[in-house]
Amino acid sequence: MGKLAVRALRAVLVVVLTGTLGVQVLMVWALATDPEDGSLPLTALRLITILGLVSVQVTGVCVWRLVTMVRRGTVFSHGAFRYVDGIIGAITAASLAWFTVTAVNAPGQRDDPGVTVIMAGIGLAILGVALIVLVLRTLLAQAVARDVEAAQMQAELNEVI
Repeated sequence: MGKLAVRALRAVLVVVLTGTLGVQVLMVWALATDPEDGSLPLTALRLITILGLVSVQVTGVCVWRLVTMVRRGTVFSHGAFRYVDGIIGAITAASLAWFTVTAVNAPGQRDDPGVTVIMAGIGLAILGVALIVLVLRTLLAQAVARDVEAAQMQAELNEVI
């Protein structure tokens, strides 16, 4: 990964983390000061939003750590699995938060159930991203195993020579 790509990715992560933190602060403030008017379950939606943004933040931090490992050349190690697992868990949690929003919103969409179906489809797409990262984790596991095997073969070759 080039320095420009790393800097660009980190800049995006800083903006996303700062933005999500700002939205969380506003949601907490709204919870404390803005009463529900009865048209929507605002408290539930605000709490789900706060928790959903935590999953975005966890993903951002894990990606940051993986980029650091890439720059150091240590990404093909067992330490990377902790961050990849964190990303998988955070994306899965985000999909569950989205499904919860869909369920909370569904009673208000009785006249237009297509909205609920679309929202459920978005939840499935988010869950699909978690499954893609799971496949990538498997590829990482294979690369780590090959790296360990290559190191063992090199050690054996060094003993022979």
